[in-house]
Amino acid sequence: MIEGAELSQSEQKSRKWAALVSLIVGVVLMLAKFWAHNITNSQAIFSDAMESIVNVVAAGLALFVVYYASKPLDEDHPYGHGKVEYFSSAFEGGLITFAAVLIVVDAIKKLFSGHELTELSLGLVIVCAAGIVNLLLGLFLIRQGKKNGSTALRASGKHVITDFWSSVIIILGLALVMFTGLTWLDSALAFLVGCYLAYEGVKLVRESIGGLMDEEDMGVLEDLSTIFDSVEFRGIIQIHHVRVIRSGWYHHIDAHVVLPEFWEVSTVHEVMQQFEKAVINNYKFGGEMNFHIDPCRRVYCKNCDLANCSVREKPFQEKIPNTVEYLRSQDEPIQ
Repeated sequence: MIEGAELSQSEQKSRKWAALVSLIVGVVLMLAKFWAHNITNSQAIFSDAMESIVNVVAAGLALFVVYYASKPLDEDHPYGHGKVEYFSSAFEGGLITFAAVLIVVDAIKKLFSGHELTELSLGLVIVCAAGIVNLLLGLFLIRQGKKNGSTALRASGKHVITDFWSSVIIILGLALVMFTGLTWLDSALAFLVGCYLAYEGVKLVRESIGGLMDEEDMGVLEDLSTIFDSVEFRGIIQIHHVRVIRSGWYHHIDAHVVLPEFWEVSTVHEVMQQFEKAVINNYKFGGEMNFHIDPCRRVYCKNCDLANCSVREKPFQEKIPNTVEYLRSQDEPIQ
């Protein structure tokens, strides 16, 4: 196993700790918001509390997913267990969308039937405090998700940030209700929050499906482009047709590589093994690389910086840049 190709014990512990913190904080905030709804009878605060139920369920699922995804590669799962994180994100997006539908339906009913609001001042204080805690929690989860390459933690963090903005909208709206006395604004506000949550839920499901279907990630290709330029080896003339299978934190990278046509198998093996190790050690995810070797056919001489080449027909001029365009090309992009 190449160094850097699997999560360290400290990284696994960090992931699990972040998921546990998310679950504990989520439960506390959910209880606080339902308390606020109980004392105010606010439909907007109810929508916020309903989303907190989703937060708690998602946090519990994330805790399991982080544990399962950290399991090492085995014979039945040669690319690891990381794909389960996309299932987690898709499920979370579905829960958000379902909660949004319930909020919208209930808000429409209350908009026409009307309802009385009580103790809005205390309710606003509770929601405001919960919103601040959600913001800090969301930033923490996103940071941990990026640090440890966890899709589940990043998805939970984005969801919690969404919850924070929902709270901001609710606070502003209920403050307006207090000053104007227009109680119907409460239901209208809940309706808008529900629509916003539905949009975010569908968006999260769409991103998760993209991960499950190994949709091309331009950000990953841009990272690889930078790394390939920084760890260049003499004799590696050009890299193209790069594809990445993402299994959560573990990535499998396929690439076609143009090499000197006269290199022996042992030389090719040694150089590409060193190149793979250098790339993975500089990559923010763990993983492995698989290469398809293309001979230079003496048409890349001006782009080959190999010294003492026995078949060179033209002097070396410049290396082919490892741009995203070239990396995506399925054909050898001979200059």
